[in-house]
Amino acid sequence: LHVCDRNLEQIQSHTITATHNLLVDVCMAAQFEGKSITGRYPQYDATYPGSGSTFTMCTMLARSFADIGDIVRGKDLFIGYNEKEKDRRRKLEEKLQKIFGNIYNDLTKEKGRNGQALQARYNGDKGNYYQLREDWWEANRETVWKAMTCSEQLKGNKYFRRTCSNDTADTHEKCRCVNRADVPTYFDYVPQYLR
Repeated sequence: LHVCDRNLEQIQSHTITATHNLLVDVCMAAQFEGKSITGRYPQYDATYPGSGSTFTMCTMLARSFADIGDIVRGKDLFIGYNEKEKDRRRKLEEKLQKIFGNIYNDLTKEKGRNGQALQARYNGDKGNYYQLREDWWEANRETVWKAMTCSEQLKGNKYFRRTCSNDTADTHEKCRCVNRADVPTYFDYVPQYLR
């Protein structure tokens, strides 16, 4: 199973000049990854009987969601098993840096108070654009989670613990919170080597 970057690799950096263009491509990659996981789940469950709780599906999706977050934010520790995979990962990171460079240039061109605030926030963020990437992920993680969990195969699937509404409510179905603004996982904020 190729983890989550298969569709991200198809992003064309020259066509993405705004954050909403990037969001569409990341959501498509997340949706593809979600379908890939839910489609292979019966095979996984047959190989590992007894793991078949509905919690397992949501956890698998949450881990993959975290991987997408790491890739977008430039924090992915996986560099590949062989030279071909390493080259693919390097090219993907270069594309993302170029895309965030385009977004950075658009944002810092703004005039007035908002433009000054953006310039101050992202001052020194050139190159990898880590702060901009963090902010982009924080602003869009809910939408990416919805894209990842849009499969009808997820009906009835719930997360393993109360993670919605400040850890006071369970997920409703499709591994989602009733309050649609909540993402029921924080795996994307756990360092990759600890997951």
